[in-house]
Amino acid sequence: MAAENALKSKEVSAMIKQGFISDQSLSFSPSRSNLSKLHSPNSSPTSKTLSSPPPPFSAAQLTRPSQSQTLYEMMSDEHHRDSKVPDRSLHQKVHRLLETAPFRNPNWGGGLVSGDVRLTVVAKDGFRVSMDVHKSVLASKSRFFAEKLRKDRGVSHCVEISDCDDVEVYVESVVLMYCEDLKKRLMGEEVSRVLGLLKVSAALMFDEGIASCLEYLEAAPWSEEEEEKVKSQLSELHLHDSASDQVLLRVSSEPSTSARADEILSRLLTGVLQAKDDRARREMKTLISRLLREDSANDSNRLDVSKETLYHLCHRCLSSLVLCLSEATGMDEKQDRGLLMAEIAREADNMQWIVDIMVDKKMGEDFVKLWADQKELAVLHSKIPTMYRHEISKITAQLCIAIGTRHLLVPKDTRFSLLSTWLDALYEDFGWMRRASRSVDKKLVEEGLSQTILTLPLHQQQAIMLNWFDRFLNKGDDCPNIQKAFEVWWRRAFVKHVAEQENHRLQITVCDYPS
Repeated sequence: MAAENALKSKEVSAMIKQGFISDQSLSFSPSRSNLSKLHSPNSSPTSKTLSSPPPPFSAAQLTRPSQSQTLYEMMSDEHHRDSKVPDRSLHQKVHRLLETAPFRNPNWGGGLVSGDVRLTVVAKDGFRVSMDVHKSVLASKSRFFAEKLRKDRGVSHCVEISDCDDVEVYVESVVLMYCEDLKKRLMGEEVSRVLGLLKVSAALMFDEGIASCLEYLEAAPWSEEEEEKVKSQLSELHLHDSASDQVLLRVSSEPSTSARADEILSRLLTGVLQAKDDRARREMKTLISRLLREDSANDSNRLDVSKETLYHLCHRCLSSLVLCLSEATGMDEKQDRGLLMAEIAREADNMQWIVDIMVDKKMGEDFVKLWADQKELAVLHSKIPTMYRHEISKITAQLCIAIGTRHLLVPKDTRFSLLSTWLDALYEDFGWMRRASRSVDKKLVEEGLSQTILTLPLHQQQAIMLNWFDRFLNKGDDCPNIQKAFEVWWRRAFVKHVAEQENHRLQITVCDYPS
């Protein structure tokens, strides 16, 4: 055992002599004894303390390997350095910053004060920048540096901040400490850039930099992507500053605003319904519908328009339709009906829009019964030329599609009442609907109507299907083609029914035979 230990000892001694392993008893690093090293302030900077070393040394000394470094360590470091591809654009940006930096001006401070702090910023990839800056500036501008440099007055310091996310931003933050007008310096910068400066300023406790960045963010416009970054950054920094609250005012609503949401939405919807410019009305309908759908998809930030508001608007549209149709039926044939018929189409279109919102909001069940009960409106509808009234039948088609796609669940009596009141009108207007409106999907209407009919009791299906059969033979493509529903009804009524009767006639007799 002793022989083995002796052999191992000789091997280790040989490796130390060859430079592969360092002898800790001989290790000495003068550069480290003179260097005050910090991690990036983003990683709890106040947890590190600084000593007061002798006067600074050159950047070359900062990167020179120590005398006790082994050959293996030197080879590894060399390989590590060679494997890194320098970011030339970053180097150029930092170079431009340093070229115009006030502390590089020999006349700064009247030329009487030279830099007494060698500040080195090191990126995570090893890229490092050294600056000869002034302790008086750092200490007066940054509470972080004031705390770390408060001792050993009159002594030069070497400070290294390592593991920085963005060296350029750190360098610019130091440059900002020398600027008299930070607001002018930040003009024209990108929001992301200022957010980076804000983060570093907060880490260095650079209060003037924080205030200037917040002032910029409050005044500058943001894109939607930048908005999310601003909210996230301010949330992470926990600045607890009134200026920070001012920045977020554009994206945070007061409780009174949220409480009046339904009132605001009611005003917007009413404004669209009463709009005088048709193009603007169509654009705003599309916009509001899209925004309401997006809001509905986000359960964490739900902004519901109340059911009462929507049904109030529906009743207004219904009243207008009844009034317009009553006037139209009482007009002389020689009178110009154009304006009145345009108003009918407009009110019907408004109704379709409100119904679409109600279906999306899952509030449309009561409207199906309301529409089914419009007997007077259906009678007036039959007395007006098809070219003017077909927009009204699109409401019926809309409800059938919603029922057929399971977005409306209503009792069978209500479903049958809907078809009893409006199905004949839909048959009559279908040809005009299909030809006059590009928004009507013929197949979708036919499928919705088919599914709605097939949800009814079989005897009601029969009455509707026989009526449709006669109409389709006479009108062809001007009548909805619901042949598939007809086939389903046929099989339900005859094929399956006969099969069930046959099954009832089958009898099984069990007999016991004597053994």
